[in-house]
Amino acid sequence: MRQTIRFCTSRDGVRIAFATAGHGPPIVRVNNWFTHLEIDWDSPVWRHWLEAFVQQRTLIRHDPRGSGLSDRNVTDFSLDAWVADLEAVVDAAGLRRFPLFGLCQGGSVAIAYAARHPDRVSRLILYSAYPHGAYVDGAAEKTARQAQTLAQMIEIGWGRNAGAFREVFANLLMPDGGKEQLKWIGELQRRSASPETACRLWNAFHAFDIRAEAGKVSVPTLVFHVRGDAMVPFEAGRQVAGMIPNARFVPLESNNHILLPYEKAWSEFRKELDDFLKADEPVQTVATSELSGLTSREREILDSVARGLSNGEIAKLLRISEKTVRNHLTTIFAKLGLASRAQAIVTAREAGLGRN
Repeated sequence: MRQTIRFCTSRDGVRIAFATAGHGPPIVRVNNWFTHLEIDWDSPVWRHWLEAFVQQRTLIRHDPRGSGLSDRNVTDFSLDAWVADLEAVVDAAGLRRFPLFGLCQGGSVAIAYAARHPDRVSRLILYSAYPHGAYVDGAAEKTARQAQTLAQMIEIGWGRNAGAFREVFANLLMPDGGKEQLKWIGELQRRSASPETACRLWNAFHAFDIRAEAGKVSVPTLVFHVRGDAMVPFEAGRQVAGMIPNARFVPLESNNHILLPYEKAWSEFRKELDDFLKADEPVQTVATSELSGLTSREREILDSVARGLSNGEIAKLLRISEKTVRNHLTTIFAKLGLASRAQAIVTAREAGLGRN
């Protein structure tokens, strides 16, 4: 799948990498740890998840601070920092109102963002979310000790091809996974973050607490949770659904924290997700008629931008200079009121360009 990777700057100056792929109205995925924009499409861990989102929509996702293609040298991993990163991404992408999906710790970020920006989120989808981490007031002492033990194992064993940690992590993540998934778990660990950063991320996630903000969410919300989830207990998802007004809770029959493509639960998840998104309110888009003010050459260039081509690639394709491409883009941005290339990509795809 062709994707376009761009960068934006969060409130504290951290550069966040985000990617756009697919066609149609947008959906934003709040990325969790253990991801990498460049290799997720090749991964048997995440590939089927991405394919599910891009079938009829434009997927916008980002690498979390400290990992993937985003800035690695980061000190602040707080919930507020993660929300600020999401704010920067959706603004850079030129999105106005959109459905928002959050998995695990990404669910905490999605809940906080939806509570703080009800005008921007049309629908909220949560998977394996939790109300608070193990290090906050109210958490059981045993849960905190377990989290601290795993933090020590992460610092020692993260990214290794063998050892106790890999087996423990694999059993928490997808106990029913095969050899291919097991191999990629190590690869994703190595590519996504250093052991030190992975440990800091883990500890940060257990300081997240969305109990005060969950009750402020006012958008339609769908909450998924796997009954046999060993990473985030089923009860945590049930609690989250109970905190969000009018949220609908969907239990899934599986033991895997990350569902596998051949599971019945995966098919059920896909159907529930598709039905929920079909009921989404009409997304604000740029109508095709608004592109009528563009010349045929400008439409050609905008179509190429929507397909993820660089200025140099567009110049070569159309046999014009890069300067001419830049001049045309300046005119296109002015005519359509665009502020960034990422916004141009989303706008063009919403209008039906970039499909070939």
